[in-house]
Amino acid sequence: MAAQYDVVVRNGTVLDGTGGDPREADVAIQDGRIAAVGRVAGSGREEIDAKGLAVTPGFVDVHTHYDGQATWDERFSPSSGHGVTTVLMGNCGVGFAPCRPQDRQTLMKVMEGVEDIPEIVMQEGVPWNWQTFPEYLDALAARRCDIDFAAQVPHAPLRVFVMGQRGVDREPATAQDMAAMAALVEEGLAAGALGFSTSRSLFHRTPEGVLTPTITAAEEELTAIARGMGRAAKGVIQLLDDFADTTDEGSTEFAMLRRLVETSGRPLSFTLLDISIYPGRWKTLLREVERANRDGLAIRGQVAGRPVALLYGLELSFNPFSTCPSYVGVAGLVLEQKLAKLRDPAMRARLLAEKPTYRNPQMLAFMRSVGNMYVLGDPPNYTPPREQRLDARAEKAGVTPLELAYDLLVSGDGRTILFHPGANYTDASDANMASMLHHDHTVMALGDGGAHYGMICDASYTTHALTYWTRDRAGERWSLPWAVKQLTDTPARMIGLGDRGRLTPGYKADLNVIDLDNLRVAAPHPVHNLPGGGRRLEQKAEGYRATVVGGAITYRDGEFTGALPGRLVRGARSA
Repeated sequence: MAAQYDVVVRNGTVLDGTGGDPREADVAIQDGRIAAVGRVAGSGREEIDAKGLAVTPGFVDVHTHYDGQATWDERFSPSSGHGVTTVLMGNCGVGFAPCRPQDRQTLMKVMEGVEDIPEIVMQEGVPWNWQTFPEYLDALAARRCDIDFAAQVPHAPLRVFVMGQRGVDREPATAQDMAAMAALVEEGLAAGALGFSTSRSLFHRTPEGVLTPTITAAEEELTAIARGMGRAAKGVIQLLDDFADTTDEGSTEFAMLRRLVETSGRPLSFTLLDISIYPGRWKTLLREVERANRDGLAIRGQVAGRPVALLYGLELSFNPFSTCPSYVGVAGLVLEQKLAKLRDPAMRARLLAEKPTYRNPQMLAFMRSVGNMYVLGDPPNYTPPREQRLDARAEKAGVTPLELAYDLLVSGDGRTILFHPGANYTDASDANMASMLHHDHTVMALGDGGAHYGMICDASYTTHALTYWTRDRAGERWSLPWAVKQLTDTPARMIGLGDRGRLTPGYKADLNVIDLDNLRVAAPHPVHNLPGGGRRLEQKAEGYRATVVGGAITYRDGEFTGALPGRLVRGARSA
């Protein structure tokens, strides 16, 4: 008698996540696991016809900031709409646990400044039904969501929890402080955290311009935490670093990363970017990564699957004029009223002449560099040609880039989005990004879902990876099996989740059924569906015929089915 399964996906082109050749096969699912891949004789209680469609493992996004959203929302949007079935949050050293009641405001300020999460959203949405990190995980374990999620112990809350105001003020940690932090990281790992994260970037500031608590933490402090991770023999290390000391010969900051891995024996990953104002730095860091791995040190670069960019608009968090004094009076108006004010020639002249002010000098300089911006468009073009850049367009039109930016923002319905690639698109070329992505010791990541609600919408990078790099790119394109592996098996194994990322019997039944010919991403648009009526950017995709999480069909043709099989993942998993 033929077996009966929970779900059978029929006649699809299976890309199993290993990088091997596609094959025509059925996939049978039973009790949340892959039961068979091949010609399945039995039937499924539910069946999905995948003839002519690709069947892939569910995507794994190792760099998100859903730490808050996971506590108030059952859907990890926008990631779950782009084939993602597991996310790792708690990156870049920021988050909400551990936290004492008196420190909640501090952590919200950090998250508002670093991750562009409005304070009202956190005040209304975060339940704060925890103090310690294990209690935070317990709160998450009670959640039922559309995808699986895992957490890391973030350094900023940890430092404030142990040191109080001294931690906020970035005072040096005492031996007692360091021992306490290490013990709490060990406690978090024992409770199920997948790792520890920190930030050493000067871009990370509160709305008042104050550097976040971790930026100047001494190597001794990080070493103490690394020793704790070594004692636990668990977890990965993740960090963001400016690597400001990098020369052609190397980086003393990177040398510190090597020592952390040597001390802990744990894998480490860091954000790797090609930043135009630091030409060649990415090459030096990749050479350091290669050397570290030759020496037996597991270090990877996290590379974005498309240019790392900020989005500006009249309905978004910032635009090139939003830090000008005269803009204050229009900032809170609804769009129609705002447009009426901004189309006044006197207001235009004032804003073009005014000097902007902002407490984060790095961010201010970036958002005023209008010549390097493009119009994103719909459908969005993330690799536009050089002649579409505002400086080129302005020169051709005989105006300044600032004038052109202003006129574009107030034109039409006022919903123009300016796209400002700050990294991975040097000289309007994706060549350097391609070199980083195709390196043996990098991982495609940096979706940043759950954060940057009004500035960035990169959680759709998974869809972009399958459309741009394998189908639409001019010139060299990559094989589909390779791209699927970079979205599934590679990131899953990097963070210790060896039970997913492949379509192999025994693995977790997370998968996508995709119409690759019609796969596309729409332009991001603002919606007001966060707690307190907060705004965030949403971005839809077409072409995902079905997404399955733990054997349950969660999305059909992009529509949520109501199934909530997603759970907190505690600790590393074996295949």
